[in-house]
Amino acid sequence: MPLTGLKIGSLGGGAMAEALFTGLVKSGFPPADLYASDVEQKRLAYLQQKLGISAAQNNCRLVETVDLVVLAVKPQIVGQVLPETGGLFRSGQTLISIAAGVPIKYIEGFLKHPVGVVRVMPNTPCLVGAGASALCAGTHAREEDLSRARAIFSAVGRVTEVPERLMDAVTGLSGSGPAYMFMILDALVDAGLRVGLPRETAFLLSAQTMLGAAKMALESGEHPARLKNLVTTPAGTTIEGIFALEEGGLRCTLMKAVSAATRRSSEISAGLK
Repeated sequence: MPLTGLKIGSLGGGAMAEALFTGLVKSGFPPADLYASDVEQKRLAYLQQKLGISAAQNNCRLVETVDLVVLAVKPQIVGQVLPETGGLFRSGQTLISIAAGVPIKYIEGFLKHPVGVVRVMPNTPCLVGAGASALCAGTHAREEDLSRARAIFSAVGRVTEVPERLMDAVTGLSGSGPAYMFMILDALVDAGLRVGLPRETAFLLSAQTMLGAAKMALESGEHPARLKNLVTTPAGTTIEGIFALEEGGLRCTLMKAVSAATRRSSEISAGLK
């Protein structure tokens, strides 16, 4: 197994670190071999109590202790954390960055040794074990480093690999995507209210419909258009709804949203190169 016998640490003990650690513990990884550092001692105490992980005294001690480091701080904090820790990373360690918009080259610029850097863009459904994560390899990343990253993020959802030049597109699609889905869900609930359904019923039916449709698409492997056609009969109810969606420009609007988020991610990345 890629993670057997490793000590894993997270620089930052926020929600995503908690999600990753929770997934690892559920998959059987020993909690005592998980470490976290954070400026908030209450946060570390919470993670210790909830998951049984170890709290590192500080960022430097964490890097010196573990075999795999997850850089899980906010993007604007990366430039503060890496200058103090970069020189402590050693060859053979794996550094996984989930800092959105931070290029691998920027991270590698702080490292004194050839460390295997893997950049990952997860999304918030990792918090419920249903995340979508994309990863790409750094200059010195070995297959072993990639296998470790896949194992960690597979514990909280599904993982794919892309070249780094596509990471801004990943951010615009799956990174920002949950917000788009929540807006659609909110609209469906309001639509249910408009046609007379109680709010609780409208929410349950809308949310489960979204979940079921995604599950059908993933498990069947069928093109979404074909699955749509299976629901749509001539002169029926569904085609009337689809016509209204097309008239309102739903598909075009979603494509514009992904493009806009991708451009913004690219702008943020360019500022760190």
